[in-house]
Amino acid sequence: MKRGYLFVLLTALISGISIFLNKFGVKGINPYVFTFSKNVLVVLFLFSALLFFKEFKLIKKLSKNQWLKLVAIGFFGGSVPFLLFFKGLSISASGSSSLIHKSMFIFVAILAFLLLKEKINLNFIIAAVLLFTGNLLLLITKSFTVGFGEILILASVLLWSLETIISKNALKELPSGIVAFGRMFFGVLFIFVFLITSGNIINLITLSIPQLSWVFFTATLLLLYIITWYAGLKRIPASSAASILVLGSAVTTTASMFYAGSFSLVDTAGIVLIGMGIITIIGYGYFASKIKFLTPFQN
Repeated sequence: MKRGYLFVLLTALISGISIFLNKFGVKGINPYVFTFSKNVLVVLFLFSALLFFKEFKLIKKLSKNQWLKLVAIGFFGGSVPFLLFFKGLSISASGSSSLIHKSMFIFVAILAFLLLKEKINLNFIIAAVLLFTGNLLLLITKSFTVGFGEILILASVLLWSLETIISKNALKELPSGIVAFGRMFFGVLFIFVFLITSGNIINLITLSIPQLSWVFFTATLLLLYIITWYAGLKRIPASSAASILVLGSAVTTTASMFYAGSFSLVDTAGIVLIGMGIITIIGYGYFASKIKFLTPFQN
């Protein structure tokens, strides 16, 4: 259990750093082409890893139901939500889009309660309030609107939430590396179809050397994100894993404040509240597992 929380904490750290660095490197790149390019590289990296660790042979033994789960993970997690999110992001207010995106843990918790029978206890509710309030403080100075862009982002968040539940179910019987590969491989296929039908495929040949270098760099970060995320999700409840990811926004804000050389009291308060929420989630989960382990009357 302890390793699971560590893996997801690393995921949140990678996410926060990636979002901060992306501000400097993705300007001028078609977002759909950028997503496709780096995802293709991640697929190649994961494929090589499966061969190196001799796990690729497990793919040949997958059942029809397991294949369907991997296809669903690729569709609901690795393709359609990205397209919806980037389109929504281009026409929505930054504050609204960020708050919706960082509220994904709430939807994951609800779906996990309904579909995976995970419990929503008072401890989680306290943590959720801390996390949501912390994010609200980080975004309080930005504009908030409700329009078509926000609807698209909400749709992408709901799809990612559903993908988290499907992935958690698949991870009960499959290694995290196989699930990660399935998500990225089928996601790339769906995005490729979109690029062809939308005419965006031609933009692939317009990428410059600096842009390709940035694609490679962000693909490396995405690879680390995918590996640590699925390794953590396999070991801890989906609601806890999604909640810990909120730490990424605190990491991004902290990096931005250090880069700008200016510190906001409101942002600092938001970061502290998010940190308290994460400690609440991890503390309860870790000690609950210890108590369960030490209980002498377990079957």
